[in-house]
Amino acid sequence: MTAVDLARVQFALTANVHFLFVVLTLGLTPMIAIMQTRYVLTGRDVHLAMTRYWGQLYVVNYGLGIVTGLVMEFQFGLAWTGVDRVAGQVFGAPLALETIIAFFAEATFLGIWIFGWGTLPKVAHLVSFYLVTITAYASAVFIMVANGFLQHPVGYLLRDGTAHVTDLRALFTNPEAVGALRHLLPAASMLGGMVVAGISAWQLRRRPDDTDVFLRSLRIGVLVGLVGAFFTFQYGWAQLDYLRTDQPGKVDAIMASKGTAPVTDRPPGWISVPFSIMQQFGEYSAYLGLFLLPFLIRRWIVRRRLLLRVMTWWIPLPFVAVVCGWLVREVGRQPWVVYGVLRTADAASLPTGPVAVSLALFGVLVVGLAVTNWLVLLMLARRGPHRLILGRVLGDEETTAPEPAVV
Repeated sequence: MTAVDLARVQFALTANVHFLFVVLTLGLTPMIAIMQTRYVLTGRDVHLAMTRYWGQLYVVNYGLGIVTGLVMEFQFGLAWTGVDRVAGQVFGAPLALETIIAFFAEATFLGIWIFGWGTLPKVAHLVSFYLVTITAYASAVFIMVANGFLQHPVGYLLRDGTAHVTDLRALFTNPEAVGALRHLLPAASMLGGMVVAGISAWQLRRRPDDTDVFLRSLRIGVLVGLVGAFFTFQYGWAQLDYLRTDQPGKVDAIMASKGTAPVTDRPPGWISVPFSIMQQFGEYSAYLGLFLLPFLIRRWIVRRRLLLRVMTWWIPLPFVAVVCGWLVREVGRQPWVVYGVLRTADAASLPTGPVAVSLALFGVLVVGLAVTNWLVLLMLARRGPHRLILGRVLGDEETTAPEPAVV
């Protein structure tokens, strides 16, 4: 493999792993906000338990996701200095804003939320989590603006080989940014909803004493996942309208059409495979959600143990679909790193030896972080709502429920 190939593998590995953390974070925050809002409005303990249980999983995912983001940015600056040289003044501005939003504003509000249990008034504490949610989504906006520029450069002028911003409005209304954001946000809701529904289904088989907590969680997860699947499907196809003009080679590859794109501007044809997987998953997820709707009435789903098992087995699939979507978007841009401006082969900065070493180091680090994240999430998910750390106030006694046997 060449140095460019190794650098691309390194970027794909670090970006994909980080992206999985991001979509789960975006998917969980609105549901936790709904759960806490219901607690503030009703004062019922079941909503408090739901907020603390899912909030604890969210905090772990957010914390380790931040570290994977740092790894991704380090490898990007190390291996792709050509992008910084040509497009850094345009591409870097929204990334800097995203860093400020994610690392300072979102982290600050999250810290207030974590340590505000039992000390802040309930409404003020709830507002702090709404601010976490808003800043998380604002962070996604800036990321997609930066990525949209790579996909379809607009609002810039190239002087002496360096791009300069000339039109901020064009940058933020770039169809490649807006269209992708409209596809990403419901996809995150779909993923978050299916994770909540799948874990709740697992707990309903294991913990009959906690049926109220996990049946309510399952209903929210199924409804959010279904709505997310519908809009993900709709806005995914809508992207073809502008892609036919902006990136005809990508459309040729995923639709297996002859097209008009020059051979030198066409991405590898294998991206039609992840495109097909993503498309079929979205379709089947919508069908599954519609099929489950009648069983959400009363407690009918609790007695349908096969359905509960299917929902648990479904948990990894939205993550596979998200990775497939990322491959279609990023590999489908090839051979350009900044479409029509800078080819990928001209943007790499390291020779083969150093990039191989960095690939090994960064690869071990991000895979280790991902494995750690899922092991911790699994451990905390198994504990159920009785041994929560989040929201425990000094002097509180830990309520320990007996560990149920796996059914």
